[in-house]
Amino acid sequence: MGVVIVWLMPIHPIGKVGRKGSLGSPYAVQDYFGVNPEFGTLEDLQHLVQTAHGLGLKVILDWVANHTSRDNALIAQHPDWYQHDAAGELVPPVADWTDVVAFDYTNRDLRQYMTDALTYWVREADLDGYRCDVAGLVPT
Repeated sequence: MGVVIVWLMPIHPIGKVGRKGSLGSPYAVQDYFGVNPEFGTLEDLQHLVQTAHGLGLKVILDWVANHTSRDNALIAQHPDWYQHDAAGELVPPVADWTDVVAFDYTNRDLRQYMTDALTYWVREADLDGYRCDVAGLVPT
């Protein structure tokens, strides 16, 4: 078939606050450094990547850089990393994405955090790259 890349959807724990449906969206990231226990463990991911590499395949991860779940710990730890409306409320990046809230990339610490998180998965799981979800909404 000519397949050379395995592209994984987000592997992170899914937020529960404002969850859409019973499963929620994998794009509502609750923890950028965690693996959703419904999918397995870090060791399981490492084994998957190692097996794929042994078969000559690259593995990339869909990365959600634009927003987080409403119950991501970063909201309490770094509220200034998020966009707020005139009343000070967190806002979603798109009106009907009610299960997520938008980052504010004018904050340099947020940019460094994302760089650190991306680097973590390359080092810990030997990922080969990323696909950036809604890249057009993430400033460069």
